[in-house]
Amino acid sequence: MPATAQSHQPRRRRRATRLLAAATVVTAGALAAATLPASATAGENHRGNGGHGHGHGRYQDVQLLSFNDLHGNLEPPAGSSGRVTELQPDGTTKTVDAGGIEYLATHLREAREGNRYSITAAGGDMVGASPLLSGLFHDEPTIEALNKLDLDVTSVGNHEFDEGARELARLQNGGCHPTEGCYTDKEFEGADFPYLAANVLDEKTKKPILKPYWVWKHKGVKVGFIGVTLEGTPDIVSAEGVKGLSFKDEVETIDKYAKVLQRQGVKSIVALVHEGGFPASSSYNYDCDSPGAGDGISGPIADIAKNVTPQVDALVTGHTHAAYVCTIPDPAGKPRMVTSASSFGRLYTDTTLTYDRATGDIARTAVKSANHVVTRDVPKAPDMTRLIDKWSTLAAPIGNRPIGYISGDINRDGTESPLGDLIADAQLAYGRAQDPETDLALMNPGGIRAPLTYASTGNEGDGVVTYAEGFTVQPFANTVNLKDYTGAQLIQILKEQVSGPNEAAPKILQISSGLTYTLDLTKTGADRVVTDSIRLNGSPVDENATYRVASNSFLAGGGDGFPTLGEGANELVGADDLTALEQYLTANSSAADPIEPPAADRITVVR
Repeated sequence: MPATAQSHQPRRRRRATRLLAAATVVTAGALAAATLPASATAGENHRGNGGHGHGHGRYQDVQLLSFNDLHGNLEPPAGSSGRVTELQPDGTTKTVDAGGIEYLATHLREAREGNRYSITAAGGDMVGASPLLSGLFHDEPTIEALNKLDLDVTSVGNHEFDEGARELARLQNGGCHPTEGCYTDKEFEGADFPYLAANVLDEKTKKPILKPYWVWKHKGVKVGFIGVTLEGTPDIVSAEGVKGLSFKDEVETIDKYAKVLQRQGVKSIVALVHEGGFPASSSYNYDCDSPGAGDGISGPIADIAKNVTPQVDALVTGHTHAAYVCTIPDPAGKPRMVTSASSFGRLYTDTTLTYDRATGDIARTAVKSANHVVTRDVPKAPDMTRLIDKWSTLAAPIGNRPIGYISGDINRDGTESPLGDLIADAQLAYGRAQDPETDLALMNPGGIRAPLTYASTGNEGDGVVTYAEGFTVQPFANTVNLKDYTGAQLIQILKEQVSGPNEAAPKILQISSGLTYTLDLTKTGADRVVTDSIRLNGSPVDENATYRVASNSFLAGGGDGFPTLGEGANELVGADDLTALEQYLTANSSAADPIEPPAADRITVVR
């Protein structure tokens, strides 16, 4: 039975009045017909012209700063994980280095300056799949950093359940780790901010395991927040992590608690939804509403936004690690802002909500929002530097140990990635060490959290892979499991990449050396995997033969929409996947003979 986290009662509150923000950048994503009612002055003193927004009389601008999917990235992320794509006025794009909690803190604090009405909220996955600096300490450093960042509220995400409900309750309420104890001479105090989990219920009590909603109040202004994670969380988290929990429909849950807030007199409502969409452009500042409202985004969040009650005034979203600021009409046809700030602390969203004191609601036609880059050209926040230094000192003896050598960047981008091939090969080698009959290995792309970069991230030297870097790539501590499958099952597994739960958003498994096939994206559903093209070591897969397959324990349990992977026989549970990667790098590389990036040529893609 999971521990039920108690409703959050903050032991301390940082301030009675917050000094908040008026950003001086031009806002994007303004809602169509962005005019206030006749009794207000349209556009007067809005951010972008140096003013602090409406703050007198009937209308009061409230600043909402938001981000999502931090995943414990306290230090600046490396490689492509630490860059964003920016659209230029001439239509070209460029990449900008971004992220790092020292810089995020500075940007948010500068954004708040001059605004007395400001809220900082997040869309889930603050922790989980974290680099070693946070993950080694069960993400206590990230919670400590978010407290210093003055985060007000966040929804849970799927990764908040990586270690189960009991550990999530500890992150909320405090206390030292139940098996590893205290990491410093002070007991872990937990989060200053409430985690919201409106649609995550204890199966026995049928009640949310954390608070379902929270209300921000300041000088007569009230804004309610409802937090949910995606209903499909059990499909992408280990079974142990969600044991004893049920996950309810996002729209039904938000609508339910919107009514509760309305009955309490809270008319201004923001939904924090850990579910997202897929933008038409990878540039964070593209116009999502061109040619029409919300036309530039697809995926689950588009359907959620179209169906959530009109009582909700804005949606802060996440999960897909994408960047977008879109207006999507609500069921009543009114435009409503839907935002996401990429991931890893590379962006934050600045939204202006104009509060009508007469009605207690948001004047929707006045909402403006834009994503902003967490650039690294601002001063580092000294308190965050001290925090990183403290935890880095504790992590250094483990994290700085070299485990291998590479000749260049090994990236995780693309349908088939060089890093995906490397990890699959490492798991195949590990599997064969346990059982020489192992034939192949399969790796889920979502389990690869960062690239391996050639440039040194510390003092280890270029081309050296440290344990900390390996941990950042594979932080989940999944075991490498071996199972037997028939050839027919193996073919079905490959087809499940592009069918069933994965049809709308394919999850292309990374494959070990010797396995090849053609992926024809001009076709639909399971037909996109061309059956006759599937070869193992040059020979067609025999549907009646038995194949020994290595995969991580998450996949071996049928995770990520691969139910057939859960049906294998004769399971052998091995060591964790990071150990497999470490052993492979150590055995196959040296300073004089580093590993070269794999060619990523095992899957032939037809477009």
